[in-house]
Amino acid sequence: MESGALSGTQRALIRESWQRVRGDPVQHGAVLFGRLFELDPDLLPLFQYNCKQFASPQECLSAPEFLDHIRKVMLVIDAAVNHLENFPCLEEYLCNLGKKHQAVGVKVESFSTVGESLLYMLENCLGTAFCPDVQEAWTKLYDAVVKAMQRGWDALPEGD
Repeated sequence: MESGALSGTQRALIRESWQRVRGDPVQHGAVLFGRLFELDPDLLPLFQYNCKQFASPQECLSAPEFLDHIRKVMLVIDAAVNHLENFPCLEEYLCNLGKKHQAVGVKVESFSTVGESLLYMLENCLGTAFCPDVQEAWTKLYDAVVKAMQRGWDALPEGD
């Protein structure tokens, strides 16, 4: 994210709102993924552990392996929040994360649905504190994370 892409006020809004979410990352992450599976049920088959295919979003959301995935996703968001002033230090990590997601069949287009799900989770958690300014700040941050991850896709030749 270029310096100045987020204003000081936006960075403060992100940090303040994240404080309310980070206390229970698995619960809030389950809301995010529950919404994701509602919006795009075709993403469920991407989550397999030990060759086990989940029959339903509920089964997936209660699997210990998937709960570990939720924790990891929430840690990535936490890292982005903690590095708002020095976002470029996450560039290589996010690029590699993009490569990993591409390797398991995630499409770049799916990240817009993930973004919708993230905003839904934040609104669900924050209630009336999820105002348009908070939404705009989080949208900018999420867009920067996705752009960095997408560079991982762009770095791989087709078919790899």
